[in-house]
Order: sequence, then structure tokens, then C-alpha cells
Amino acid sequence: MGVYDFIVIGSGPSGRRAAIQAAKLGKSVLVIEGRLKVGGVSVHTGTIPSKTLRETALNLSGWRERGFYGRSYRVKKEIGSEDLSIRLHKTLDYEVDVLDHQFLRNGVATMTGFARFLDANRLCVTEPDGTETVVAGERFLIAVGTLPLRPDNVDFADPDIMDSDEVVNIHRLPRSLTVIGAGVIGIEYATIFSALDVAVTVIEPRATFLDFVDREIIDEFVHQLRDRGVVFRMGSGVASVAKSEDGHVVTTLDDGRTVQSQMLLYCAGRMGATSNLGLDNCGLEVDSRGRIAVETKTYQTAVPHIYAAGDVIGFPSLASTSMEQGRIAACHAFGLPPPPAPAFFPYGIYAVPEISTVGMTEQEVRDRGIKYETGIARFRETSRGNIMGLEQGLMKMIFSIKTRRLLGVHIIGEGATELIHIGQAVLNLKGTIDYFIENTFNYPTLAEAYKIAALDAWNRMVR
Repeated sequence: MGVYDFIVIGSGPSGRRAAIQAAKLGKSVLVIEGRLKVGGVSVHTGTIPSKTLRETALNLSGWRERGFYGRSYRVKKEIGSEDLSIRLHKTLDYEVDVLDHQFLRNGVATMTGFARFLDANRLCVTEPDGTETVVAGERFLIAVGTLPLRPDNVDFADPDIMDSDEVVNIHRLPRSLTVIGAGVIGIEYATIFSALDVAVTVIEPRATFLDFVDREIIDEFVHQLRDRGVVFRMGSGVASVAKSEDGHVVTTLDDGRTVQSQMLLYCAGRMGATSNLGLDNCGLEVDSRGRIAVETKTYQTAVPHIYAAGDVIGFPSLASTSMEQGRIAACHAFGLPPPPAPAFFPYGIYAVPEISTVGMTEQEVRDRGIKYETGIARFRETSRGNIMGLEQGLMKMIFSIKTRRLLGVHIIGEGATELIHIGQAVLNLKGTIDYFIENTFNYPTLAEAYKIAALDAWNRMVR
């Protein structure tokens, strides 16, 4: 029986970052991965595949050039599922190779199989050939991620009905698509397929969606999508999903309305992949969604030598934050105090158009009673935006009137997830509006929007 200082279950963003951090501290580390290749949900069905699919769709459809050449412009006239998969497999192979090399270079041992706890210090790993191996560890990290929620009244055996893990291997490109769930995953895929000229209908039981994003950004987002023909059915749940005689998927809503499409994508929630971990044997419990509760500064579970990180602990369920959670957990496990976490971290929503945000929304600023001013810059106001043919996209900045400090940055449009890091740096360094007004930005760039938005706010502030 092998004995390790640190055993990590799962090789997604939090698992791999924790494993490498522990190895750099000189500890013996084992990573157990249920898939035949390392990478976890992030590499194989989640973050990397969806963003690769997005990039492929935008490139092959000619989306970025339509501002100049019109909506009928195409790079490739007929786009099929095989066109989407070619780039995906190349990207995934590269990601797996990079991870394998990182583990090898840092002396991290890997094992393929499904792990379950025998007690608080031992795991039984069932390998692909059925062999069972017992391994022991002094400390553990549970980083198993999540699985799509699959309600019993939806027939996922039908190839035209998919969950968010299956859509990356879509067998054909439909002419119409129903997306159930307007969370980050559902909205990303809905807009990607819309960019491929698929008729998309989004169904969401709640009256609003993406509530953590500034409402002005969401209003602009919805306006752009409706202009493209995306249909929203908000405020009504799904009563049933069935197949019609002509082969279409028919979704019936609670209010009696129906939505018919060639295919359906179900994205209404995910569950922690914890059901087969044998957590009862090590003294851990999960909530109704299979998620594990942790101490938010150390990521320790109720069992002190067992940690959990990534999507399995719930919000914010971002690859970027999961990596940092894994690193912090490994540092704490071996007595190395990590630096304090920054006050603000960015969110990136890789929809079409993409959205990124950092800091407080306008509503949060109002709720706190802070006197503030906002500034807006539209990408078409920048020379770079005109060169790129951008007709839409905007940046919103929020500043305190009293201290002049930056409170939040909210961006929708091309390059939003890259641009946000300037605002993130200024925000965490407690910078003020003066930084943007007094400093020079490369010309022509979209980053000029920071100066335009800051000047817009400055013009209305009492000086």
C-alpha cells in the first residue's frame, strides 16, 4: 500500500494547482483521476472545450468581420459538427500534454481510477481494468468537480437532447436549439450557437439571469441578443420535454406555452461529483447538490486533514478561482501561510459578446449608500474599435465621489475578459480616477476605453 503526504482526487484546475504546489514544498503527491487523461471537467467537457468551440464558431462564421462586410458574410459557407471538432481535439491534446509534463517535471505521481474513502486516511482506487488498489495519505484534497443535473423527466438517451458535458461532441449542427437554463453555461452556449445562425430559444424559470452582473450590462446584452433573434422565455419553468412525430423536441412550459426545436440543451444546474466517494466513511457530509462545505480561508472540511476546492464547494465555480483555492489549500495543509486573497477578482463570461466584471455593481454601490458617479465608453468611440469594425460593446466604470477611488469595472464586447485586468489591478491597488486620466494608453487600442469612461465620469464629478 502506497503512503503519500498529499493525495488529490481530481486533476482539474484546483487539483492540479494544489498538487504542484505541494510537490514544490517537497511533499510526496499522488493525483487520482477518473478519466483516462488528466485535466478534469475543465479540460475535457467544460472550460477549455466551450471556449475552443466559441473561438472556432467566431472564426469559421466570420463573426468578427460582419461589422464591415454585413451579416451575410461567412468564412466557411457550410459549417458542420466536424468543423467544430477538429480544433477542439487539437486543443485538448495540447492541454493534456502540458499537464502531463507539469506533473512529470514536479515529480507528481498520477493514477487512473475512481477513488472512494475506506476511512479518513485510506482510499480504494478502482482502476479501468477493475483492479482495486488501496493508497494511504496524511492529507487529502477533494477536487472532483461537478456533473450536469439530469432530471428524470428529460430523456438524455435521445441524441437530440444533450446536457452541457455532451454538447462539445454535438453530432450535427441544428437549425434550431432550445437551451434550458440561463446560467453562465447556458448563456455561453446559447450565444455561441446563435453566432452560427442557429435559431435559439432560452428558457429560464427565474425572471432575471446572471444577477451578479451589473444590470446595465445585462440590459445591453439582452438587447444585442434579441436583435440577433434570440428568444427569451423567462419566469416559467419546464413542465415536460417530449419528441414530436416529425422528430422535433417539444418543450412545454408551466404556463402552457410550447417551444419546438431540432435539438435541446439542458443546462439548469450541476451536482457535485461526490456520490461515489464514500464520504460517510471519512466523516463528511454533502448538501442537496452534492457540494462539500469548507472553511473559506483555508478550504478545510469538517475533517481537518481533508480539504476541498473547485466547483465541488460551489460558488463562484470559476477555473481561475479554483486554481487559487487549490494552491491555498496545499499551502495551509503543510503550514505555509499563503498571502491574503485580493479583495476583488474578475468574472469572465465567454458568451458572444463576452462579458467581464470586477468590483461592485452599481446596485451594490447604491445599497451601501456610497455617493458615486459612473462613466461609459462605447467601443465604437475608439479608433481601434473602428478598425475592428465594432458596432457594439461598452465599458462602464464606477467611482466614489468622496475618495475618487475606482469601485467597479463592467465590460461587454470584444476582448472584455482581457481588458478587465487593467481595472482589476487599479481596483486592488486602491487606485483612483486620476490614474486613468493622467496615464497614457497605447493608441489605437480598446484599452483607450478606460480613459474615455474615466473622463466621462470626471466631467460629471464635482471638482
